[in-house]
Amino acid sequence: MDFFGFRRPAMVGADEALPGRDESLAPQAATHTILGTPLCCPKGFPEDLTQMYFAMGCFWGAERRLWRLPGVYTTAVGYQGGFTPNPTYEEVCTGRTGHTESVLVAYDPSQLDTFELLKIFWENHDPTQGFQQGNDVGTQYRSAIYWSTPEQRDLAEQTRQAYQAVLTSAGLDPITTDIEPAAENPFYYAENYHQQYLDKNPHGYDCHARTGYDLPAVI
Repeated sequence: MDFFGFRRPAMVGADEALPGRDESLAPQAATHTILGTPLCCPKGFPEDLTQMYFAMGCFWGAERRLWRLPGVYTTAVGYQGGFTPNPTYEEVCTGRTGHTESVLVAYDPSQLDTFELLKIFWENHDPTQGFQQGNDVGTQYRSAIYWSTPEQRDLAEQTRQAYQAVLTSAGLDPITTDIEPAAENPFYYAENYHQQYLDKNPHGYDCHARTGYDLPAVI
């Protein structure tokens, strides 16, 4: 539907999505510019690590907030939740891939509690905006969590409920965040120039800031 010439974003269907390609854009030999760890592990990350994925608007600022946490082994940005295999940034920006901009976090759960990751997620973006984050509009900016373990899924759902209670008491809208299994939503690495973008471009665009609403402890 159009409002004053502005068409609201809408999710593309699988039969309408761009075809993509077989070859991966994954930066195979790249290392994290801050942490010095591999961005991509074709044979899998070390067994003591687990992965979780967060979509909270433009992935540049989101990645920086997540790589700063002690216990994070590596982070990388990419595209997730859609239909097009191995999409390019330009394709994702058309809204015709179904993907959202996402951040992979590989972390050691013995050093970093998953709750701390979720706290950064909820408190540093607006999870009520649907296909938008601030001035960025499009399905590629929707809020999402992609979990790898049942424990991550349960805590994501519990914290969503707890944070919704905080937002509701402040008169704010319902949370629109998707919580889905990573196994059913492949993560496609973004081009190398997007990786750790705000380390390479310290004054680059960052739409993220604390919302002012705190996630309560989950019992």
